[in-house]
Amino acid sequence: MNAAPSISVSPMTPTRQSLASPLGSPRSLSGHQSAAMKSEVWLTPPEILHSLGTFDLDPCAPSVRPWEMARDHISLPTDGLAAEWRGRVWLNPPFGTKAAAWLRKMKAHGNGIALIPARTETAMFYESVWGGGDAVCFLKGRPHFHRVDGTRAPFNSGAPICLVAYGLDNVEALERASLGVVVRWANDKILPQ
Repeated sequence: MNAAPSISVSPMTPTRQSLASPLGSPRSLSGHQSAAMKSEVWLTPPEILHSLGTFDLDPCAPSVRPWEMARDHISLPTDGLAAEWRGRVWLNPPFGTKAAAWLRKMKAHGNGIALIPARTETAMFYESVWGGGDAVCFLKGRPHFHRVDGTRAPFNSGAPICLVAYGLDNVEALERASLGVVVRWANDKILPQ
């Protein structure tokens, strides 16, 4: 029987701007994947990006964006999933069935931070987070994503969101950012084979 993994937790510290939603939010942003939202393009709140430092590449960036997510971007019609990744990657993949493929690529790349739903029981989470990442930050509150024109959605994400670090430098970035509770593990794989 395999020994339990070594896990450490970094306490959350207050952030300058709350990521929690206002009371009485009428809709949610599970619309990252909802047909009712009429868009699959939702931008990461800039305060999250700024707190994590500079990224070299965003492989699934929107073609129109009011702020830069990384030094270089790959946007449709170019397939960022098929492209070669280099450097420190920022990944806010399309939520839904395609997210697992993006996380597999991030796991193989091994250097970056991914923003995904905190659905810890899913096969995707077991394969590419517990079985491939180095730490996860469970965000305090539910963030409000932004439209491609930069306006903030009036509703929050509708579900918990987390940031997954691949590589120890990115674990340290999560801990410095103070966006929520960071859980890291010391072994290569948290799950027994």
